[in-house]
Amino acid sequence: MKTGTRFLLTTLIAAMPLAAAAQEDVTVGFAIALSGFVAPYDDGPYKAAKLAIEDINAKGGLLGRKIVEVSADTASDPAQGATAATDVLSKNAELVMVTCDFDFGAPAALVAQSQNKIAFSSCAADAKFGVQGIGPNAYTMATATNHQGAILAEFAWNTLGKRNVYILNDLQVEYNKSLCSNFEKRWRELAGGEGVSGYDEYNAGNDTVIAAQVSRMKDAEAKSDVIMFCGAINGGSYVRQIRAAGIGLPMITGESMDGTYWLEAVPDLSEFYNLTYGSIHGDDPNPRINDFVAKFTTSYGEAPVTGHALTGYGVIEAWARAVEAAGSFEADAVRAKLDAFSGEDLLVGKTSFTSDLHINNNRPMTIIKIDGGKASAIGVFDAEKTPEITF
Repeated sequence: MKTGTRFLLTTLIAAMPLAAAAQEDVTVGFAIALSGFVAPYDDGPYKAAKLAIEDINAKGGLLGRKIVEVSADTASDPAQGATAATDVLSKNAELVMVTCDFDFGAPAALVAQSQNKIAFSSCAADAKFGVQGIGPNAYTMATATNHQGAILAEFAWNTLGKRNVYILNDLQVEYNKSLCSNFEKRWRELAGGEGVSGYDEYNAGNDTVIAAQVSRMKDAEAKSDVIMFCGAINGGSYVRQIRAAGIGLPMITGESMDGTYWLEAVPDLSEFYNLTYGSIHGDDPNPRINDFVAKFTTSYGEAPVTGHALTGYGVIEAWARAVEAAGSFEADAVRAKLDAFSGEDLLVGKTSFTSDLHINNNRPMTIIKIDGGKASAIGVFDAEKTPEITF
């Protein structure tokens, strides 16, 4: 008996350092699209978030604890979002980062909310991703579509000097619908009722060919001088169909069309402008962003797929600062510190939250121009007036 007791105690004592080490780690979970058609939007944010974790761990971790990460693939299916979130939460995730879109990220965020954990979308830009659409623990690092739409309207009006817009809206996700709606609100304030030469829509979930929409756009080309394209999934295919019809009008669009991964569909595309959080081409006006892109490229062997990578880094950066300020990983304490953010200087830009609004609606953004199939930053732009967020 004594020998057995001694053996048991020896075994327990030997195991204690391992148990203590495990308790010193803190886990961040990623319930995102690691495969499927949404994966390009989550790839950069995920990799950037891991770089942020590395940076924090290199400085001693968070509250003295090393950050470790776990992930689960939603396979670009909203129905699998809840399963993915349940998976990472079962592995003790204190934070769950979800997909860069309200429709695809909300199911996972709702699970985190139900377990009183903080959920951050890297870049869901519809303002419903937050208190009103999910719950008080849900945040997004995005700039709201209200402000994005206003930036694009003022850019087209003031910088490009355009006066008559044709709007083409993809109804598949809330981002597109909200972006076009807010663009049109601001544009009509600038141009008046006659400034919209035409409006059409399609649904990328069903409509792979938009011949009828392109035909109507062609009919309105003579009275139009710019196209506002609110597209995302398979956007390159729709741009190709427009250009193949001989419509060469300048096109403006949101951050959903950032990056060059889709340009094979339209290899010589010109007169195309998109918003982004920062240029992935090494020419951003902000040197810190260029340094980040260089580090990302060194770490992964290629540049980020899109500027959304900056939002992924920002998720970890914001959460870590709130944890440090709270001195705790407990969600209620962290939420209180996040809600006090006012112009917090993050890689993705100045970031502010309140207890009622968990998205930014006043952040400047970079605009990229594609000419001859080559993308380059042309500057950082802001809006003088932004449509109010309503729910």
